Amino acid sequence: MAVAPDTAADLVYRIFDLQRVVRCVASASFRGQDTGVALQGVLRYVGEGESRATHLAERLGVSAPVLSRHIADLEEQGYVVRRQDPSDGRAQLVALSQAGVEKLRQIEEQRTATLQGYLSNWSQEDAEDTARVLSRLSEAIKQSARATAAGPITTPTP
Repeated sequence: MAVAPDTAADLVYRIFDLQRVVRCVASASFRGQDTGVALQGVLRYVGEGESRATHLAERLGVSAPVLSRHIADLEEQGYVVRRQDPSDGRAQLVALSQAGVEKLRQIEEQRTATLQGYLSNWSQEDAEDTARVLSRLSEAIKQSARATAAGPITTPTP
């Protein structure tokens, strides 16, 4: 059964509201630190493993020049390292430095503690249910977006 338009509109509103709240909380929690929210997001994705800068830009949904500035800032702070891609000398691979690994660990610990504080009146079951639903929503949107980007499937006629 398809989702009703009113329900879909309500979900859109709630998703954007959640994004706004998370950004506000993250900004307030990390005010005055050397990495702002945007740089922390880049650190998180780089922390998943060495990757081409272009691939990171796609995953983060930012332009290559924007990501390049973020990477340069993180490199200047000693949190990431860049090297030439051995399979394509024109491309760069980006990875966390040891200081970057430690910084990411600190950020994630602080975010976890902050969220635990905000959810102090939630049960473990509520938190697990919410995580499951958010994961399911995220996966459904990703799959639909990939299908839309790929275009319709056509069967060749003999």
